[in-house]
Amino acid sequence: MPNWIWKLPNLSYLDLSYNFLVTLEGPILNVSLFSLHLRSNQLQGQLPNIPHVEYLDFSENSLDPSILANISWSLPSVRSIFLSSNKLNGSIPGSICNATYFEGLDLSNNFFSGTIPQCLIEMSGSLNVINLRKNNLIGIIPDAFPDNCGLQTLSLNKNQLEGGLPKSLANCIGLEVLDIGNNHIEGTFPIYLKNTSWLSVLVLRSNKFYGSITHLELNVTWPWLQIVDIASNNFTGNLPIILLLSWTSMMDRGHGVGVGSNYLAYIGNFSYQDTVTIISKGLEMELVKIPTILTTLDFSCNYFDGPIPEEIGELTLLHTLNLSHNAFTSEIPPSLGKLSHLESLDLSNNELSGEIPVQLANGLIFLSVLNLSFNQLVGQIPLMKQFNTFSATSFEGNERLCGLPLKTQCTYEDPRLPPPTYEENHKSMIEWNYISAELGFVFGFGIVIAPLMFWRRWRIWYYKHVDDIMFRIFPQLCLRKEHHQRQAFRNQEPRH
Repeated sequence: MPNWIWKLPNLSYLDLSYNFLVTLEGPILNVSLFSLHLRSNQLQGQLPNIPHVEYLDFSENSLDPSILANISWSLPSVRSIFLSSNKLNGSIPGSICNATYFEGLDLSNNFFSGTIPQCLIEMSGSLNVINLRKNNLIGIIPDAFPDNCGLQTLSLNKNQLEGGLPKSLANCIGLEVLDIGNNHIEGTFPIYLKNTSWLSVLVLRSNKFYGSITHLELNVTWPWLQIVDIASNNFTGNLPIILLLSWTSMMDRGHGVGVGSNYLAYIGNFSYQDTVTIISKGLEMELVKIPTILTTLDFSCNYFDGPIPEEIGELTLLHTLNLSHNAFTSEIPPSLGKLSHLESLDLSNNELSGEIPVQLANGLIFLSVLNLSFNQLVGQIPLMKQFNTFSATSFEGNERLCGLPLKTQCTYEDPRLPPPTYEENHKSMIEWNYISAELGFVFGFGIVIAPLMFWRRWRIWYYKHVDDIMFRIFPQLCLRKEHHQRQAFRNQEPRH
């Protein structure tokens, strides 16, 4: 990138991302550049001294690993620096904390090893974003979050961290994204984060958490939660109803998910899009932007037991629900049929019994992935709507389940249909009234006409009595009949 570009008057914002730039020509002097975006180029080596820049995005390049050690003098005014996907290695140097104006730091998807510098955690009074996901960091998360913690994003997914989740993290009451999945962190469910009322993403997947997530003094209200992933831990007990009902962003109440920005992001002196990895429809997906309308619950691969709470049916904005590989018992609650936005439902490998509720087949009209396998379900599979599209693998491992798409035939062939609505019931009653009237007319007509056609004695008796009735009503008919009889008698007399 030629050095003349730094001489442009009043240049404050420069974005040359997604090109093939290799170097930056210096010197960079007397420039009032505030924000510099050079993401996804081919930049190598060290960064030149940029005296006044505050926001710097050099992600997806090939910079020298020593860039962090020199950051305090090469970028003295930097507030936010993003260096993800640069193949940086070694330890995170403590000298990075000399950049006293930090608000955002993204070193994700590199090869950093060693521990997290404690001074970096202590800087969370001013830091809003710490993203160290996808590295090789070891040790514990320092329990050094200050009382005035202003952290909004803490992402440490896919490292080798161990120990417990720091209790001082409760000081970060503005926390929105907490992603510590795929580590070796242990402890109980972090109820002590109950005051982080802005929490939107909670990922504890694949760690060593244990125990119940219920609590006698459970008054956690996380109304903005939209992604909850606590899969592959050792949680036990029942699902707490009071906790589920506090997640109002997953409910259709005219607020919560979808209000404001389309993506979860920090907007302050800089703009930063949060990133998270989720498991949906059996696939691992990395969301480089988190849509505010996306809602998922993944409690799979734990030891939860008891019945599935009916109250889950209140989370009507859910897109993904995974309760597989637990010990849930009793029947599938029909209330799950109210999750009309659901695209993926996995209840496999539990101890669920009873029939598959017809409400599921009738209400889950956007369902594209279904797994009810390896339970104790019985009866016929409801054949309607989306349930007609699933293969036998969605229902296998239920020995007493029958009907298509399984090979096991039911003793009765009528497909299970939803209960008729009032309109359908009323319509059926009206149609039956028409049919009844027609049958009555045909039956009555047949009783009268058939004897007249095939029984002579009945015809004579019938005509005699009909004539008597008509003569009584119309006497003149009787006179006319006598006249005709006399005339006929005269005609029969022999002529001489």
